[in-house]
Amino acid sequence: MNIELKRAYDSPHSQDGYRVLVDRIWPRGVSKEEAKIDEWRKEVAPSSELRKGFHNGSLDWSGFRRRYLKELTSYRESLRDLAQRASKERVTLVFASKEEHRNNAEVLRQYLNMLK
Repeated sequence: MNIELKRAYDSPHSQDGYRVLVDRIWPRGVSKEEAKIDEWRKEVAPSSELRKGFHNGSLDWSGFRRRYLKELTSYRESLRDLAQRASKERVTLVFASKEEHRNNAEVLRQYLNMLK
């Protein structure tokens, strides 16, 4: 699969391929024209409870990852099309978090790779 990750605040490039925003809330200060988002999958973003727990430190990375993967199972069928697209072309999961390696997009990428 060809799934890349990119912050919403980084400039989009044609090499990004199909750009999918995977946050529940639109990134602050980024216009829709600037973002060049092809699809917004806010329904597959972590629940508010899970996101808040991770950001306030009451939930560590391991716990966040485990619980978010469990949440993603309810979207398994609706995510198959995205996994299929990634098997044919580059898909870039766009996220707003300052944390570039431990974020919901990283977990979603892992989940999509499991759907092969």
